[in-house]
Amino acid sequence: MLNSVSLTFPDGSVREYDAAVTGAALAESISKSLAKKAVAYSLDGTVRDLSDPLGRSGKVEIITREDPRALELIRHDAAHVLAEAVQELWPGTQVTIGPVIENGFYYDFARNEPFTPDDFPVIEKKMREIIARNRPFTKEVWSREKAKKVFADKGERYKVELIDAIPEDQDIKIYAQGDWFDLCRGPHMASTGQIGNAFKLMKVAGAYWRGDSNNPMLTRIYGTAFADQAQLEAYQMLLEEAEKRDHRKLGREMDLFHFQEEGPGVVFWHAKGWKMFQNLVNYMRRRLDEHGYQEVNAPQVLDKSLWETSGHWGWYRDAMFKVTVAGDDTDDDRVFALKPMNCPGHVQIFKHGLKSYRELPVKLAEFGNVHRYEPSGALHGLMRVRGFTQDDAHIFCTEEQLAAECLRINDLILSTYADFGFEEVAVKLSTRPDKRVGTDEAWDHAEAIMSNVLETIRTRSGNRIKTSVNPGEGAFYGPKFEYVLKDAIGREWQCGTTQVDFNLPERFGAFYIGSDSEKKQPVMVHRAVCGSMERFLGILIENYSGHFPLWFAPLQVVVATITSDADEYAMKVVERLKAAGLLAETDLRNEKINYKVREHSLAKVPVILVCGKREAEEETVNVRRLGSRDQESLKLGDAVKLLADEAVSPDRKRRAA
Repeated sequence: MLNSVSLTFPDGSVREYDAAVTGAALAESISKSLAKKAVAYSLDGTVRDLSDPLGRSGKVEIITREDPRALELIRHDAAHVLAEAVQELWPGTQVTIGPVIENGFYYDFARNEPFTPDDFPVIEKKMREIIARNRPFTKEVWSREKAKKVFADKGERYKVELIDAIPEDQDIKIYAQGDWFDLCRGPHMASTGQIGNAFKLMKVAGAYWRGDSNNPMLTRIYGTAFADQAQLEAYQMLLEEAEKRDHRKLGREMDLFHFQEEGPGVVFWHAKGWKMFQNLVNYMRRRLDEHGYQEVNAPQVLDKSLWETSGHWGWYRDAMFKVTVAGDDTDDDRVFALKPMNCPGHVQIFKHGLKSYRELPVKLAEFGNVHRYEPSGALHGLMRVRGFTQDDAHIFCTEEQLAAECLRINDLILSTYADFGFEEVAVKLSTRPDKRVGTDEAWDHAEAIMSNVLETIRTRSGNRIKTSVNPGEGAFYGPKFEYVLKDAIGREWQCGTTQVDFNLPERFGAFYIGSDSEKKQPVMVHRAVCGSMERFLGILIENYSGHFPLWFAPLQVVVATITSDADEYAMKVVERLKAAGLLAETDLRNEKINYKVREHSLAKVPVILVCGKREAEEETVNVRRLGSRDQESLKLGDAVKLLADEAVSPDRKRRAA
């Protein structure tokens, strides 16, 4: 072969092929059965169309529909079929963009009359027709002028705008499925028939063109697709379960918090919700005390000059809430910002007074209230807010102490998650982004230390903790660990972080006196365990589905009476419970006991103690647990001791052991 390439296969074998051979021909050369199942191929990790020629040497894999990598192709192709179906059914509708997203895909449409879920059955029927046609996906590269003319002639002005946004050095790729075509980077599977029928349209939403509220409003149709019907049904069941666990719904039922338009993106905590919030803060305070942190509090509003020095003004100014003060004296005219994070304030506290190397590491922690602007469409209950509390801390240490401190943070984070029942945790190392501060040498050094720590985390856990690297996802000032936990229904949540920063201490001139009596620059480690306390509580509400362990419940016991004859005894029971440190209330209402039990069960009260005339006479209580039909009669003293022991938090149990 005059123009041959060398291909390395998954089994390690190496074979020579003509560079012009396509992925489809490559699969055919291996076996006819593989060629029938192939949907794409991968060259050095990049997924390509089967029609693409090999072109160069490398590691090659044939991708079948069962391969996890095929799922993105299935969803991508389904988005194209959705767009074709809509335009067949409603000619004149303009298509804009249709990307794959987590768990599915969407497509944005420009139409005078917005789509509604009532349109889904007819769209899905048309999609199945298109899939059944099994038309091949074909790719062409057009000139910029031709592409703009063709789409302009079709009345697709949004596509023309997209073409103008494509860099001059990139090809204009057009993918067709029969007579219908679209502007697309690819890749795609071989034909529409390979999508299958395990898809479903999920919801509609409004979306501004290019996310700009000054642009026209489009209709976004969301869908999902899977390799088979069983996976689709499992996903739908997961969504149903997630809906039952929605923290906003449970927050209403449990009377924990609410949101309202006059305070967009900030939480109105009710008494029970605030009690739970304080339970979390107090738990974290005890853990910080164990690990040698000093709790501090930095100002909420600071002059913009501080944020300019830190670099946040240049990087995050648009997400900061700014305040302009115009005083009677022009010298008082200043621009301030509500703090979006706590780190600059902590550097100022560290700098106040001379520090010796003997004092390091210095660990400053704060439950800092911060504010960041989020678009109104992105706000989502406790999970995405504009004002929230960070369980933030900054460790100032020497380079020699850095690895050990990162491991101590890791131990704190993992043990905290375990106390709340999260055993399945992944740790990801995010490395330098394209836009960053600091020298390459400093980044090399920081990333090398973090890589070694990551390996230690993995090996110390006996490979129980999954570790990985996210290239280019670090903070602008340094690499970071991201801790991702998995909840009771398998969803993943990124919460804790450990971020190494060689830059902020330098920017602010922070130093300590070393053993040689010279000034030394400390390493600064940004650390959060919960991250946003509000968001972590939202995760806990959904993880437990409101069925909190007794030690964390905002109301632990309700003592409900059957008759008024037991009212005095019920109040005595509550006093005994409170004296033992339990959060307890009476329910003396003139209602049937089944009504009371049902109401408190809906409010997710963990324990209901039922008292009637006989219980009052015998000094017993009837114990009913949330989620259980079983009842147990206990002597009052035994019941109080049982519940008091159960209500001790995991960290206090460890201390007492």
